[in-house]
Amino acid sequence: MKNLMEQKMLKKVILKIAIATVFVSTSSFSLAQDTTTISKNLDWPRIEKQAKGQTVYFYAWGGSQQINNYLRWADKQLQQQFDVRLQHVKVDDISTAISRLLAEKAAGKVTGGTIDMLWINGENFKNMKQNQLITQPFAQQLPSWQFVNKDFPVDNDFTEPTEGLEAPWGIGQLIFIHDKKRTPTPPTSMKQLLTFAQQNPNKFSYPQPPSFHGTSFLKTALLELVEDPALLYQAVDEKTFVKTTQPLWQYLDQLHPLSWQQGKQFPTSSAHTMQLLDDGELDLAISFNPNEVSSAQSNGTLAETTDSYAMENGALSNIHFLSIPFNANAKQGALVAINFLLSPEAQSKKGDLSQWGDPSVLKTQYITGSAANTKLFKSVAEPHPSWQAALEQAWQQRYGH
Repeated sequence: MKNLMEQKMLKKVILKIAIATVFVSTSSFSLAQDTTTISKNLDWPRIEKQAKGQTVYFYAWGGSQQINNYLRWADKQLQQQFDVRLQHVKVDDISTAISRLLAEKAAGKVTGGTIDMLWINGENFKNMKQNQLITQPFAQQLPSWQFVNKDFPVDNDFTEPTEGLEAPWGIGQLIFIHDKKRTPTPPTSMKQLLTFAQQNPNKFSYPQPPSFHGTSFLKTALLELVEDPALLYQAVDEKTFVKTTQPLWQYLDQLHPLSWQQGKQFPTSSAHTMQLLDDGELDLAISFNPNEVSSAQSNGTLAETTDSYAMENGALSNIHFLSIPFNANAKQGALVAINFLLSPEAQSKKGDLSQWGDPSVLKTQYITGSAANTKLFKSVAEPHPSWQAALEQAWQQRYGH
């Protein structure tokens, strides 16, 4: 019965994506009609002049106080240096912003849009690219592009070529956090994690999908449990999805009854798992920032005895990006903001281990302060972006309450 339900569910997901793509592609409006599209050769002094006085509405996740504080700092710097205001519009899921862009494009709103800049990657970037919701290529034309470390996979986003449609902003890795006093030898594989849960009931959980951190945990588990991980680097195949993911559901069926709240409730976010760790309710927390512990210890949200680690196979890793919608009202301001956020000053501040601690995408010689001491774990590449929605839908079908 579960397999049949999953097949029906996956058909619905694929059908919705197909309908949305057809709907947008048949719209009578195109990027060519946008009179403020970005030219192939940016006149940067002119861009900065046109950006003066603009307010950039930046749609980005708002679930971290450290990130929110950093963006407030960036707003002050942009106002002081460029007379550009950065207005952080906090969202729980960036897909809501993409839905708004789809609606605006369907209504023919090709200029004067409500969103000027987005923090995206993975499935969301792929959807924006396929539905032509992004302005023309701009990343390599930014003055700050010269500082970017091209050894990082900045040209691909979850296997999808970026083609200059988004600029790299930082590096994320799925890591686990433990208290060395309480849990001196934490589990480093999914098999060990299940044994750990058996020996320590109610002491592990993960954020509930579609929380990004929760979905990342599902992908990490499936990559280790599946017989052929290469399948996950191809688009989801409806015919083989149930068979491919069966080891994951069998594993979770065993893990959940041993988890916090017996798997009937889940933490709402990464921050929630850290709070539960600090309160002693959990023995492990989850983050997508390899420097999370240093930052949390600095602001007092985690004990000095906490430490981070990755699974022995490596840490699920990706680059997060910044992009500009096709109909942004403040395109020049968005370009100035992204260029500043890629500057050595802003990247060093972002990577400050006492602040956000987000690893930089710049060459090391341009990073100063504690950001230069960032640590990265062995990387495991993200699966094809289509797996994100498929896994979330299948998880919800089985375990959603």
